[in-house]
Amino acid sequence: MELEQLHTEDNELAVGFAESRIGGRTENQDSYGALQTRHGFLVTVCDGMGGGPAGKTASSMAVREIMAGVEEADGEEDMTALIAGAVQRANRAIWQQGQEYPELRGMGTTATVLLLSRQAAYVAHVGDSRIYQLRGHSRVFRTGDHSVVAQLVRSKVITEEQARLSAQSNIITRALGIRPDVEVDTAVLPYEKGDRFMLCTDGVHGSMPEKELLKLVTRTNCVLGALVDDMATVVDNLGRNSGGGHDNLTLAVVETKKNSILKSKMSKKTKLIVGALSVVCAASIVLNVAQAGRGGTFGAPVPADSVCTLEQKVSVYKDSVRQLKDSIAVLKKMKLNKSNE
Repeated sequence: MELEQLHTEDNELAVGFAESRIGGRTENQDSYGALQTRHGFLVTVCDGMGGGPAGKTASSMAVREIMAGVEEADGEEDMTALIAGAVQRANRAIWQQGQEYPELRGMGTTATVLLLSRQAAYVAHVGDSRIYQLRGHSRVFRTGDHSVVAQLVRSKVITEEQARLSAQSNIITRALGIRPDVEVDTAVLPYEKGDRFMLCTDGVHGSMPEKELLKLVTRTNCVLGALVDDMATVVDNLGRNSGGGHDNLTLAVVETKKNSILKSKMSKKTKLIVGALSVVCAASIVLNVAQAGRGGTFGAPVPADSVCTLEQKVSVYKDSVRQLKDSIAVLKKMKLNKSNE
């Protein structure tokens, strides 16, 4: 499928583009969809598996059922429960189809879901397709793969790069359609203007080290549609240059145009550092003011007969303001690096 703009009725909220390519395979078993619902802007990307027509059938059914599930929901339940319910609905439909038609038995698919509202971004996923939230050039959030190698990474047995290059990288531990019920991972994410959400199959994130992938998707020197098309071309060319036969590749990128109503919470580590900086700043101000009252600035020798002038007091307060600004700069830097912890 060629590059497609994901149309949202609320053009002030976000803009998005998606692209899916067959790669080096004989059939593209990936599917994606987007829909403006009364609950928010919905995007889903799914990667099917199974012989013959089964993989494409499973991913197409997943997209269709997820979009219908969100569209038909009354909205009285929590939004994370709403999207999880839509994914579970898709799972039941695929499972039932496999039971009724022997040629489709055993088919399955991954699923990633983004529901973007003014309140927050709600995400759900099953399998090893991923959702990234990116801010500037940093990763704010990433879903955790449901795969054999991902479990080894979490257990610190292997590194992420070793997992990516492993011959077992395509063995997933959770998928839609394999069992009557499925566990769905969800998250609620505050976002800021300019954040990018990327939904992608393993044909994309498995093609290169994550650091290189993030460099591509966080570029700001081209419009979003051109960026998505260029990313698909880069991934496709990597596969062809490696001998072909590479996986289907699908990605959707959504960029927000305003801040969410929900705001980010400070981590425990950040709170501790903020507290420590506050104590340091307060102590510095007290010492500076006390020293100024004796006729000088903190740290400088003061003649016994000196007088604390208004000019000296202003200088003291300027020093205190500068220290506070330095502390704020430290916190901003921490915020940008927080996603790499």
